Amino acid sequence: MAIWVPDLTGRRGPAYLAIVEALAEDIAAGALAPGARLPPHRELAHALGLSPNTTSRAYAEAVARALVRGEVGRGTFVRAPGGPAEAASAADLRRAASGPIDLSRNLPNRGAAGEHLGRTLEWLGHDGGRNGDLQGLLDYHDAAEPDRAAAVALAWLARLGVPASADEAVVTVGAQHALFASLLALTRPGDLILTEALTYAPLKAMAARLGLTVRGLPLDADGLRPEALEALCADHAPRLAYLTPTLQTPTAAIMPESRRRALVEVAGRHDLLLIEDDVFGPLVLDAPPPLARLAPDRVVYLSSTSKVLAPGLRVGVARAPAPLAAALRGAVTLSCWMAPPLMAEIAGRWIADGTATRLTEAQRAVARRRQALAAHAFDGLEIRAHPCGLHLWLPLPTGWTADALRAEAATQGVRVTEAAAFAVDPAAAPEAVRLCLSHEPDEDRLSRGLDTIRRILDGPPGRTGPLVM
Repeated sequence: MAIWVPDLTGRRGPAYLAIVEALAEDIAAGALAPGARLPPHRELAHALGLSPNTTSRAYAEAVARALVRGEVGRGTFVRAPGGPAEAASAADLRRAASGPIDLSRNLPNRGAAGEHLGRTLEWLGHDGGRNGDLQGLLDYHDAAEPDRAAAVALAWLARLGVPASADEAVVTVGAQHALFASLLALTRPGDLILTEALTYAPLKAMAARLGLTVRGLPLDADGLRPEALEALCADHAPRLAYLTPTLQTPTAAIMPESRRRALVEVAGRHDLLLIEDDVFGPLVLDAPPPLARLAPDRVVYLSSTSKVLAPGLRVGVARAPAPLAAALRGAVTLSCWMAPPLMAEIAGRWIADGTATRLTEAQRAVARRRQALAAHAFDGLEIRAHPCGLHLWLPLPTGWTADALRAEAATQGVRVTEAAAFAVDPAAAPEAVRLCLSHEPDEDRLSRGLDTIRRILDGPPGRTGPLVM
């Protein structure tokens, strides 16, 4: 039986990259079909007259580029088009009324925020808002004046039950910016940072840009496992760990208080800094206490108005111990100078007049209704979700691969995100997908998308192709 052997004639550069380039070209040309099994790396090394280390490195690079997927005990297979890297760039943030049904974007429902915005802008126009100084909302901050944005940050943190003083609160342009500013301020190139094995996908891109090494730690139904964190801290010297304890991205797990206390104890023993991303926390009324409340001297706490009030209200908040907060402010200045004062003023007004509470409850109501639709659609299947969450985690039935489901769903007009997009090690990603329930504005479209996924899963599993001849 013939095996796939790339033609490396005339290719320059390292041999392992030449193999990857040839692989990409053969996939694009249709010479390698989706699901085709590649030869074991030792067989390919023998055929090319190269070392097994070279072909192993080539396969690892091909996995990282989402060209192939490795399945433990089975082999290496060509991915269907439109894997995690392509999907991230192909799908945009528009909420289309037609075309593919997008269950891949974890944005909140738009809700009635626009109506509230109209009234708030009218108030600003007629009453002058900020002590009659509208011009101040369109000017650079003056260090000699009280920082209105800092007051808004403290008001938001108070709503979330996170104690903070003015010198501990930093305002950013959303929580993603808060995370980037935290990494920029608190790490140096070459540092090791830890996170869950499945994590917020932009973290990996940020770390790569900043020259950081990322290690993923095992998860269970309650989130990151403390014993895994203990073992790695004992053997290495990580700078910090990034965690999403409430409605974990992407598994929707909520870490119980006992687990949270165990993790901060491990962090204390090893002088480990924790970054707590709590963007979904305001949706969960009975959530355990944030890590920042359990260990305020060791936790940088991140939150945002965008996930619970309105997606375009890009007001992020970071709460950190005062010495670290000063470094974060420097990173904010370096990356964007300041958060827009007008955005902070709108957020502050909504917090003060109760609009923030009403909009958050409206998000919960939409989430409850849509989670009920999903529970009905996937009755009899394992799903992991919270009634007020914006997404759910769907481990796939035996025989299905996440790659095959994503590809089949795409052919039927539904976008989903497979586990590999969130995995620190894509080759070790479980066979599961994340489904987001709030991006689609129309619930009929959402229901059709969910029903399509269920119909696909009720059919025969997507087949893995034969060894290339």
